[in-house]
Amino acid sequence: MTDHAQQFFISYAGTDRAWAEWVGWHLEQAGHRVILDVWDWRTGDNLVQRMDEALEGADAVIALFSTSYFEDERWTTEEWTAAVAHRDRLIPLALEPLTTSDLPRVLAAKLRKNLHGLEEAAALTALREAVNSGSRPSAPPPFPGGIPSAGALPTAGTVPAAAPVPAVGRSKPRLPGSVEEPRVWGVRRRNPDFAGRETEIARLRESLLTESKAVPQALHGMGGVGKTQLALEYAHRFADQYDVVWWIDAEQPDEIPVHYTELANRLGLAKPDAGAEANARALLSHLGTRERWLLILDNAEDPAQVEPWLAQGPGHTLITSRNPNWAGTARATPLNVFTRTDSLTYLQGRAGSMDDEQADTLAADLGDLPLALAQAAGVIANGGVSLDLYHQLLVTNTTQILAKGDAPGYPAPVAATVTIAVDRLTDRHPDSVALLRLVALLGPEPIRNTWLESVRPRLTTIPGAPDDPMWLHEALSPLSRYGLARTEPQSFQIHRLTQAVLRDQFLPDQSAAMRKDATALLSAANPGDPQSPDNWPGWAALTPHLTAHHLAPTEQPELRPTLLDAAHYLIRSGQTRTARDLAATAHTAWATTMGEDHPDTLTSAQFLGHATADLGEHAEARRIIEDTLTRRRRTLGDDHPDTLQSANDLANVLDNLGEHTESRRIIEDTLTRRRRTLGDDHPHTLQSAHNLAASLHHLGEHTESRRILEDTLTRQRRTLGDDHPDTLQSAHSIAASLHSLGEHTESVRMDQETLARLRRILGDDHPDTLQSAHNLAVTLHDLGEHTKARRIIEDTLTRQRRTLGDDHPHTLQSAHNLAVTLHSLRQYAAAAQLLDDVRNRLRRTLGDDHPDTVDATHSLAKALIAVGKPFAAQRLLGSQKHQKKSRSRRKRR
Repeated sequence: MTDHAQQFFISYAGTDRAWAEWVGWHLEQAGHRVILDVWDWRTGDNLVQRMDEALEGADAVIALFSTSYFEDERWTTEEWTAAVAHRDRLIPLALEPLTTSDLPRVLAAKLRKNLHGLEEAAALTALREAVNSGSRPSAPPPFPGGIPSAGALPTAGTVPAAAPVPAVGRSKPRLPGSVEEPRVWGVRRRNPDFAGRETEIARLRESLLTESKAVPQALHGMGGVGKTQLALEYAHRFADQYDVVWWIDAEQPDEIPVHYTELANRLGLAKPDAGAEANARALLSHLGTRERWLLILDNAEDPAQVEPWLAQGPGHTLITSRNPNWAGTARATPLNVFTRTDSLTYLQGRAGSMDDEQADTLAADLGDLPLALAQAAGVIANGGVSLDLYHQLLVTNTTQILAKGDAPGYPAPVAATVTIAVDRLTDRHPDSVALLRLVALLGPEPIRNTWLESVRPRLTTIPGAPDDPMWLHEALSPLSRYGLARTEPQSFQIHRLTQAVLRDQFLPDQSAAMRKDATALLSAANPGDPQSPDNWPGWAALTPHLTAHHLAPTEQPELRPTLLDAAHYLIRSGQTRTARDLAATAHTAWATTMGEDHPDTLTSAQFLGHATADLGEHAEARRIIEDTLTRRRRTLGDDHPDTLQSANDLANVLDNLGEHTESRRIIEDTLTRRRRTLGDDHPHTLQSAHNLAASLHHLGEHTESRRILEDTLTRQRRTLGDDHPDTLQSAHSIAASLHSLGEHTESVRMDQETLARLRRILGDDHPDTLQSAHNLAVTLHDLGEHTKARRIIEDTLTRQRRTLGDDHPHTLQSAHNLAVTLHSLRQYAAAAQLLDDVRNRLRRTLGDDHPDTVDATHSLAKALIAVGKPFAAQRLLGSQKHQKKSRSRRKRR
């Protein structure tokens, strides 16, 4: 590297940000251009794109080596590997003593400069040598042993030993690890178990540095979320960037002047006879003229009482609070619970015997609340309570177990934290406490304000005037202020452990009344037709609360229609496993209490059969559907709409099982009855017409199938609209018929148009969308566009494996078609390997005689012949009892 100005990208771990800023500042002082994420990238930027641009434009990457730098799953790995692979311009600077074994093999042989343990002048010299290593001097070197000239200056473009002019917008950072006097420190010891929160610390540091004025930063969140711990870690991590760091317990605002007087005394400003308030004012006046100070006001709750005691000037003030209402006083930043990754890191650090699955389950049960995780780790690590017992106690003895466990740094355990806050509210805000107890019976997901506003006159447990339009605002404000609720403009949310502690404290008479009100609330919140995608956002918000077991929703008669609609929504929106779980729970409960022939029990059975079929478990689905159909025929009659729906479902599952002739017989009878009882244009009639066309398609009667589908599509567009899922299914099926009739170009056009609509209406991962993408890939393959077909089918297969599972029939069909495409691309070995796996899975799930299994067997034989194994192919075909049937596209309901 020459000594002219260069562009550097600084790669570092989040824990080493202070070092990154120090290096970047001095490089810019030397005239170089620096790309540093916290200086140049903004919230909302695409991280990967920004990284690629920085690496591409950099003359060199400066990598700040430390233990943290080489931790797994850090972006630093991508940064240094890209630098080594593409440019080989990596400048390593070691911030800690590192041995060869500490480094990846590819970096171990690279020379690096050590910055650790040096005074600032020596560190600057090391940085200058690292950046300019290999360049020849532009002037004669000084005579060894001679006296240097007084006016000697560093060469232009190099890093100077001292830089007198700060970079625009940033003051000169201090060398990390250095200690400069005077320094006043008034903070308790660091928490050795602190883990995670790297993103939050980086964001906090950036906020404190980039504000144009000395704007206080207020970190707010519920009790136990770790506000104090984050502030403590920040103070210790960036201590060397301040001359004064002082911690103030601000829960009692009247005591703030006393704490300020203690600091004033340490700075030599206090006058013994002046009094606390006068000394505090003197301190604030002094800080207004000084830099490099940090004041932390911990647990401040009332902005109005704290505001008069906020320091002005170029230093930093950090406030922690449960109260989010700091507008006009401080820049408020919410602190949420841990990410799941941070939860796992913490739990496994405290209780190392946990594997990932155990830690993940415990973190989910505790809602990723840092205080609860600390307590759990303390209980489990000390022995006597197994993980299984802890999970059990969380359900049966919630308050008791949440009162246990050593959680250093937290003033009270979870149970006490919640109880104390509720007790404070009880006398002054009984409506807030009543609301809190009511929603404790719901799920921990957000609760929409409109649900409560619409049902308020029916709620008997909420005190006050039912017609007061401001009641919800007045009830939520104290909950937000005390950190018991997280509020948004249209919703609010209660943490699952807060809910659990409150439920534990219910009295018997309270519990019954609360359950009645919660039932009324959820019943009134029904968003409408579960088949309409327009209503799906409402169902997505409501369904988690309908499955909250603390409410025992299946025991509430008023909720039965809403529960059934929720199951229907889950099926139509592609959330099949959740749909089956809900339908199975409802069916078991209602069969016991109301009997297996009750209409609601049979409807739950209908949805259970539908969801089971959508999961690809067709034999089990057939058993459920046949039983439901028999019961409905006996209790409702052959022509009842519910009976005909079960007949329609049976025809579908038989078609999926390859029994196309019997499927056709049943669906023709069902269609005739639906036309007579419901009319030609009823959605159920059109559903049966679509399914008859699908059966004909599978039987090879493609022309008749196309005719029926085109008539059905015309009627659906007129009655349901172009974007209704049923309309799109018919369009999808017409494209399949066109493909079978050899009209591939028109088939591709319809496939592409339908796929675009499905992606927009249902999303990229919905089963209908994936099946449409599957069909497009098949048609492209038959047109000879093998590379494009491969790209689409590989993406489809990846999504199906993730959403449907490896053994689902749709997944296996896509895997089969990928293998066929690989075969066409002459990748015979890969095709044979994939087909062997597909065939084994089909034999296990559908049986040897299913058409899909027969088809896979013949495709595998062709691949074996292509790789030079004709005898293996012959043996395979000799064991196959059925002749090859033409490949067909799978229909969708």
